[in-house]
Amino acid sequence: MNYNTIFISDVHLGTRFSQAERLLDFLKENESKNLIFVGDIIDGWAIKRKFRWEQSHSDVIQKILRKARKNTKVYFIIGNHDEFLRPFAPLLMGDNLDIVNELDYYALNGKKYLITHGDFFDSITMTKKWLAIVGDYGYEVMLYVNHFINIIRKKLRIKRYWSLSKYVKDNVKSSVSFITDFEDILAKHAKRKSYDGVICGHIHKAEQKQIGDIEYLNCGDWVESCSAIVEHIDGRFEIIYWDKHE
Repeated sequence: MNYNTIFISDVHLGTRFSQAERLLDFLKENESKNLIFVGDIIDGWAIKRKFRWEQSHSDVIQKILRKARKNTKVYFIIGNHDEFLRPFAPLLMGDNLDIVNELDYYALNGKKYLITHGDFFDSITMTKKWLAIVGDYGYEVMLYVNHFINIIRKKLRIKRYWSLSKYVKDNVKSSVSFITDFEDILAKHAKRKSYDGVICGHIHKAEQKQIGDIEYLNCGDWVESCSAIVEHIDGRFEIIYWDKHE
């Protein structure tokens, strides 16, 4: 498929659970004028704990660089997990690859969007980094548990994938409250800065909805949901789940 712009966040290259092979397949099957990565593409936190880098992770980086060489405009928005890049931002790497903290995006629908990873609007990440790191460990534990749960489900011939972390986000009151607060804070900031919408990542929950006057779009992640936001040639925004194409 051909799109005007593809937005992808939270790939977490350098971790065991990064769905790099699926992302590579997605990038091979889809073309766009602009390709915007909305933070946490490389997981510096995980690499500090234990270096893990698969060939598929290198293949994703190489694919992105090839797209840039072939005139796709590529942006890397820096997130908290790849914050090691922040001292160097803004960084221009050739004509078609920019590394920045955030970006103003003027969409085909005539609206202006703030593109930010979102960690600056997460009070835990900004004021209690140690707690954010503990939460990151907890998320990794949930992914391990989820892996074994789905092995058992397969043995029971239950084919549908089930996500423990998604269940927690959708059903545990404190998690639901955190996500709602995160979305509302971002929307209020966007409105205060005279944007029409905001495109972000960070919380690994793909979303497209209206919050007051602000259009809120979250890219999701490539750890579990394998989702992206795409801007069609006619100006429509849509969430795509690549699992549906398997």
